[in-house]
Amino acid sequence: MFRSILNDVRFQFQSGNTITRLIIVNVALFLIITLLKGVLFLTGAFGEHDELFSRIVGYLFLSQDLMWDAKHPWTIVTHMFTHIAFFHLVFNMLVLYWFGRIAGDLLGDHRMLPLYIFSGLSGALIYLISSPFLYAGSTMHGASGAIMGIVAAAGMTAPDYQMRLMFFGDVRLKYIVFGLLIIYFVSLVNMDNAGGQMAHFGGAAFGFFYVHMLRQGYDLTGGFRRMVTFLRKPTYQPTPTPKRKVTMEVRHRSGARQREINPPPDRTYMGEQERLDSILDKIKKSGFDSLDEDDKKFLHDASQK
Repeated sequence: MFRSILNDVRFQFQSGNTITRLIIVNVALFLIITLLKGVLFLTGAFGEHDELFSRIVGYLFLSQDLMWDAKHPWTIVTHMFTHIAFFHLVFNMLVLYWFGRIAGDLLGDHRMLPLYIFSGLSGALIYLISSPFLYAGSTMHGASGAIMGIVAAAGMTAPDYQMRLMFFGDVRLKYIVFGLLIIYFVSLVNMDNAGGQMAHFGGAAFGFFYVHMLRQGYDLTGGFRRMVTFLRKPTYQPTPTPKRKVTMEVRHRSGARQREINPPPDRTYMGEQERLDSILDKIKKSGFDSLDEDDKKFLHDASQK
């Protein structure tokens, strides 16, 4: 059963679009973290040393401490794929699926990965800039900032696109995006996860700016996509193998011999050709009887080739 599930996930990852792959990566990392937490709990290490789990997953978080980030540079990317709470993951993945499907159809699936990454980086930058003024000793994780870039891009590209929401019915995309920004602003004013709210605004700002520049003819993700395309190219280019002549064996009752499909090569060498011309000139001048036995034999052999 588990092998069948893994095969299905592998197939979806290989054949699905970019949004599907992003969801699979986020869910897979969440399951790995949850499995680690379960192992620590069952072995007793989680109850006795609960700081161990926080210290391990902390290597995936983006920290307010710039020195920590400089020593662990991968956190600038890993934080936007890391979730600890189940409902945090579910909400983010649903939003990514709903809005990512729209943005992918309108802007192109090839732009979704760089838009996700750049929006997450923009959110991380706003978080690091604002953190000294709003909070101290915090860390950040989650895909919300990266997802807000896709949400903003979808809303700006198709503001009148209608989505059916539970309890609300059909709502235009621009009002959904505006409503999310209002919710994040209220949470920021109340200092409820202020770092995360700033990352939301940073990701959304990049999404808006990206679509604006795209309308002006500038694709800010073009360099990223060219780099990915270059890295995907195979480094080894096989040397074409020269074609060989194909031979076919023809068996007879008297034995076996090989017959070449291609015509036989010219077996006349330059020295033999010169001697043949000399013999022909001698025959022309003095007749066939003027040839000695060696010349006659050579001429006979040459006529059989």
